[in-house]
Amino acid sequence: MRSTFLFLAAMALTPLQAAAEAVPYKLDASHSQIMFSYDHLGFSTTYNMFSGFEGDIMFDAENPAESSVSVAIPVKSLFTGWEARFEHFMSEQFFGATDEDLMTFVSTAIEVTGEETAIITGDLTINGVTKSVDLDAKLNASGNHPRSQKPWLGFDATTTLLRSDYNLGLAAPAVSDELEVSISIEAGAEG
Repeated sequence: MRSTFLFLAAMALTPLQAAAEAVPYKLDASHSQIMFSYDHLGFSTTYNMFSGFEGDIMFDAENPAESSVSVAIPVKSLFTGWEARFEHFMSEQFFGATDEDLMTFVSTAIEVTGEETAIITGDLTINGVTKSVDLDAKLNASGNHPRSQKPWLGFDATTTLLRSDYNLGLAAPAVSDELEVSISIEAGAEG
């Protein structure tokens, strides 16, 4: 569902910088989103999105495996496109969410698999349940942002989650337990 998670891959694939220490990056909340979809009773595919979340990245250009990422996603940042569905998801049958409830992703490892690809492994916590997830990440672009003139990263990632792993399995398998997750992220260097 939210597994935002993909930042290290972009950084691991960014051209090496001269600095020998980790460089902090901040998520661009206005250009980062997590979409998830599921099969609804075999009749349709339903799409939903999380956006407006925050994240911090420490990138070690000389040793990308030592980099880290931490993302916090407000549960109530969910956009369903239909208010009744949003209220249903926020109810006790699913999230039982308050304004303070967060989903989090914290990286634990990165494996570079190609010039522009990597697997990012991390702990995803939803509804108080933490599971390890793998994100298939692809670097889209790296370089100076044309407006801010700061170093910038852009990348996409995908993963598959089971709702039932996070106590969100109501109506499965009629409504698919499996969620297809797509993530698109931008992040800019701090300072």
